Amino acid sequence: MTELKVGDKAPDFTLMDERGLPMSLKDFLGKNPIVLYFYPKDFTPGCTAEACSFRDDYKVYEEKGAVVVGVSLDSVESHEKFSKHYNLPFTLLSDNRKEVAKAYGVLGTGGFLAKRVTFIIDKNGNIAGIFSKVDVKKHSQEVLEALDKLR
Repeated sequence: MTELKVGDKAPDFTLMDERGLPMSLKDFLGKNPIVLYFYPKDFTPGCTAEACSFRDDYKVYEEKGAVVVGVSLDSVESHEKFSKHYNLPFTLLSDNRKEVAKAYGVLGTGGFLAKRVTFIIDKNGNIAGIFSKVDVKKHSQEVLEALDKLR
C-alpha cells in the first residue's frame, strides 16, 4: 500500500457518483482545489456526522472555490439514498472495486477502509494536505482552515 505525502501527485481516478455518472479527478484540474474525503460507510453515526458537517459548511467551501467529494466502498444506490436523506450538496463516489482506496493508501486488511482520511488536492493535482486523524464534528473546520493556508 502506497503512503502518499504532501507534494505527491494525487492518483487519478474515475468513479461513479450517487447519480450513476462518472466523475474523474481530472475534471477539476486547473479549476478547483478538491477536498477528497474517505469514509467507512453510509448511514453510520460517525460518517453521518462527518458528512453533515461538510454539508453545514458547504457554502464556505463554495466561497473558497473548493469542491467536496466523499468516497466510500458503498454502492451507488446506497450513496443516492444517503445523499438524499441528509440533503448532501456535494458528490459521493462509489469505490466498490476498492481501487481508489488502494491507490490512496486507505484500504486496510480485510478489504475495508482502514480509517477516515481526507486529502486536499490543489488545482494542479498535487496533494496539499492530508488529515489522518479525524474528529468528525470538528473536521470540516480543520479542512477550511487548511484551505485558507493554500491561498
